[in-house]
Amino acid sequence: MFGMGFTEILFIAVIAILFLGPDKLPTAMVEVAKFFRGLKKTIGTVKDSIEQEMNVADIKEEALAYKKELLKATNEIKKVTDVSSITPSLTNLNDDFLDDLVEPKKKKESPKEEKVTFKKKPISKEDIKDV
Repeated sequence: MFGMGFTEILFIAVIAILFLGPDKLPTAMVEVAKFFRGLKKTIGTVKDSIEQEMNVADIKEEALAYKKELLKATNEIKKVTDVSSITPSLTNLNDDFLDDLVEPKKKKESPKEEKVTFKKKPISKEDIKDV
């Protein structure tokens, strides 16, 4: 205990008996035991709080790393979805669609419509060659 041998402990006990006497020695030993128990409990509490603080520091470091990653991802998303960089190219388009919205053009001529009939059509020589 505390790097002391049996003879050293025996020597301390003899001196304690001489100074305290046999009637005060048991109460003094109880007080010493309470002191060492309190000291051990205090050391354990300090150790736990230090470990907790170190754990909190690790959690803070992880949180900062996640925050940096989120900020980086947010900036990348903003770059991708930035409409202001696309608008100049959209305004320079020469598309008829935009013109139709501004001023409607004259009606375009539609191709000739064929009428559907169920009458038999005479077969010509050209139709036979195509087959």
